[in-house]
Amino acid sequence: MKNVKWLFAALMIPVLVSFNKQPEEIIACGDDQVLIIDKNTSEGKNVKLLWNWKVKEATDLPAIYQKLMVPTDECKPVSDDRVLIASSGGGIVLVDRKTKKSIFYAQVPMAHSAEILPGNRVAIALSTHAKGNSIEVYDLKRPEQVLFRDSLYSGHGVVWMEKQKSLYALGYNELRRYSLKDWNTAKPSLKLEEKWATPDNGGHDLSSISDSKLLLSTSVNTWVFDTGNGKFAPFEPLKGVKNVKSMNYSEATGELIYTIGEISWWTHNIYCRKPDKTIIIPDINLYKVRVNHPGETN
Repeated sequence: MKNVKWLFAALMIPVLVSFNKQPEEIIACGDDQVLIIDKNTSEGKNVKLLWNWKVKEATDLPAIYQKLMVPTDECKPVSDDRVLIASSGGGIVLVDRKTKKSIFYAQVPMAHSAEILPGNRVAIALSTHAKGNSIEVYDLKRPEQVLFRDSLYSGHGVVWMEKQKSLYALGYNELRRYSLKDWNTAKPSLKLEEKWATPDNGGHDLSSISDSKLLLSTSVNTWVFDTGNGKFAPFEPLKGVKNVKSMNYSEATGELIYTIGEISWWTHNIYCRKPDKTIIIPDINLYKVRVNHPGETN
């Protein structure tokens, strides 16, 4: 009976269990490298670096990529162990974080943004191409073959919305929605379903903030796009802020992380709100940043 009482008393005491939870991360890129930073413990010049990748150290890539992958324009977490990198120098590469080896690479002129699609395929937004500005689709197993191409003036952003099964693409003055067509065949394509004129010109960055809303920046303002009603509204936290290069916002938590072009196209500052702080990376010309919450599907 005494043992039973002891057990009951023990169950009533809160038990603190320590889990080795991975830190929330900021993935930042610019110049010839990609950095992964601990979001919660970094502030000012006190930066906790979790991982970095430099183009010149990627010896598994063909030599031509030592030139093509500079500067790095966008770096997206594909999963906890993969990062997708796009470079306006003329290429994209999917990197394994553990080994730092490339899983996929392709020579693509002026690649500003890329996104992994279902079936191990990748969509890329280009701002310059011999055959015109465009959206292109490749298979991760066949990087030498373009599966699909559609013209889009000054492509700067692509985002896959899983629940909608739609790819959104941002150009200079328009936003488009594509669906997947003949996706399980040897000749898959993107079907243009809708397009909207952006409130102003100079489309630059595109990211998702919920299952139904997108955040986009132009050369003069930032906007929220509601995919349900097809309407744009000013993004109030950055209303009137010009030259925003990248934005990450959670509608659920109100967390905002962004960069602004302060040195021509570049910056050394990552701005974080909630809490309000700045992370300074003095040794790299930063372009875009993305946020990764380890353990979640990106």
